[in-house]
Amino acid sequence: MKKFTLIIFLGMMVAAPALKSQKPIKVLEDSIQIGNWLYPGFNVTIPEADYDNTLKNWVKLQETGTKSKVQTENGEMTIFGANVREISPTPVNIYSHLVNEDTVCRLFACIEIKKDQYVEPAAGDIQLTAARNFLKEFAKSQYIEVIKGQLAAEEKILRDLNRELGSLQSSKARTQRTAKNKRGTINNEQEKLQVRHNELGMLSTEIINKNNEMMSMPVGAGRDAMATQIKELEKRRKKLQKEISRSENKINKARSTINQADRSIPRNENEQDVLKARIDAQQAVVQSFIDKLNAVKLY
Repeated sequence: MKKFTLIIFLGMMVAAPALKSQKPIKVLEDSIQIGNWLYPGFNVTIPEADYDNTLKNWVKLQETGTKSKVQTENGEMTIFGANVREISPTPVNIYSHLVNEDTVCRLFACIEIKKDQYVEPAAGDIQLTAARNFLKEFAKSQYIEVIKGQLAAEEKILRDLNRELGSLQSSKARTQRTAKNKRGTINNEQEKLQVRHNELGMLSTEIINKNNEMMSMPVGAGRDAMATQIKELEKRRKKLQKEISRSENKINKARSTINQADRSIPRNENEQDVLKARIDAQQAVVQSFIDKLNAVKLY
C-alpha cells in the first residue's frame, strides 16, 4: 500500500526565549499496521503528553456519544460504531494504538467510514481535512492539558516565593515596631531614672541629717521616734533603689533588643533583595508558560 508523507505543522515555533520549549504538533498521513496488515491512516505526535492520561482521554473521546466500547488487544484499540460527526454523519470504526516515546506520545489511527473504505486522499479532501482536524484537536487538547499542569506548578512556586517575601516584610515591620517601642521605653525609663536619682539624692541627704540629729539626742522617746523615722526613710530608699534597678534593667534589655533589630533588619533586607530577584526570574518563567499555552491554543 502506498505510504503518504504529507506533514502538517500546526503552529509556529517562536524565536523568543520564553517560547523555546514550545513544540509543534504533527499530523502525518501514513500507512498504519493493524494486526498483520497495513491500512491508510494517520500518525499523530502529541508533545510532552502523559501516556496514561492521553490513553484514557483517547478512549473516552472515542466512546463519547455511543454505547460502543473500545476493545483493546495487544495494545491495539478497536471501536465499532463511534460517532465522530466532524468526519461522518454515520458511525465509523476506528483502529488505533498509542505509543509512548521519549518526549512525545504517538497516536496511530485508521478511520473506516464503510467496510474497507478508509479516510484517505481517495475519500476526498473534505473528509481528509475533517479527520486531520479531529486528530489535531485531540492532540492539541492533550498538549494544552500538559502545559496547564506545568503552568500551575510554576505559579505555585511563584506564590510560595511571594508568601516568603511577605513573611520577611512582615517580620521586618514587626522588628521595626518593636525597636520603636523599645526606644520609647528607654526615653520613659530615663525620665523616671532622673526623677528617682534626684529623689534618692535628697533622701540620702535627709537620712544623713536625721542620723546626725539622732546621735545628738539623749536616749529616750524622742530618740526612739527619730530612729523610727530614719527606718521609714531607709525603706523608701531601698524601694527607690529597686525601682532604679528595674528601670536600668528595662533600659539594658531595650537596648539589647534594639541592637538585635539593627543587626537583623539589614539581613532581612538582603534576604528580601535575593527573594525579589528570584520572584522576577520566576515571573519570567510563569510568563513563558503563559505564552507557550497561548501559542498552542492558536494551533
